[in-house]
Amino acid sequence: MLAHEAPKISVRSLNFYYGKVRALSEISIDMRAREITALIGPSGCGKSTFLRCLNRMNDTIPGTQIEGEVLIDGIDIYRSDLDPVDLRQRVGMVFQKPNPFPQSVFDNVAFGPRILGLASSRPELEEIVERSLRRAALWDEVADQVSKDAFELSLGEQQRLCIARVLAVKPEIILMDEPTSALDPIATLEIEDLMSQLKEDYTIVIVTHNMQQAARVSDRTGLFWLGELVEFDETRTIFTRPAQDRTEAYVTGRVG
Repeated sequence: MLAHEAPKISVRSLNFYYGKVRALSEISIDMRAREITALIGPSGCGKSTFLRCLNRMNDTIPGTQIEGEVLIDGIDIYRSDLDPVDLRQRVGMVFQKPNPFPQSVFDNVAFGPRILGLASSRPELEEIVERSLRRAALWDEVADQVSKDAFELSLGEQQRLCIARVLAVKPEIILMDEPTSALDPIATLEIEDLMSQLKEDYTIVIVTHNMQQAARVSDRTGLFWLGELVEFDETRTIFTRPAQDRTEAYVTGRVG
């Protein structure tokens, strides 16, 4: 991002509550377009809660409350006239465990475009499906068997299918909540390679417990601790010259 470019995502003084319990405290962070931002920290420190704030998935949880601002391209995503469904098209989510629909590979990827009316004909829908599967580095494995049940794919293939499903609705931002924690090392590296390719066109925010993964794939990294953002900087700086003692203790494995 050039110095004069505005951030893709800008969060200001964000507080989030589950009932009376404050899970996030005064979070302020800017995330750049076409970069991978990694969020690290111990379990229960607020990383996933924060991630879900970025596409309003926490709205579905009763008794929650949010304060502060979350801006995407300068627009507050919590303003009353903004449709959360439209937001979640722009800001897709990939979950910890692959969650394909109990349908064919084709129908999984076609689901969003059908619902949203993104294709006016069967050939156009087929083009979207193929393009999305290619972009998710899955086309070569499934080109001749798109009618295959999605659950017959390996876990790594299922996760790439879920990424293709997100890509099919033309998002701008992709949120990934520990997307490789259920995968074997080879499938993990495939997803990491895919993320590096996708950041050419998408803004990616990833939550990970794997600090080596954060160091490998991300441009910038933030450390969450007990609901606070302790430090946020270039990934190389976080892992080699952190400014905060808690950051150094966490990335060196002394705590966490």
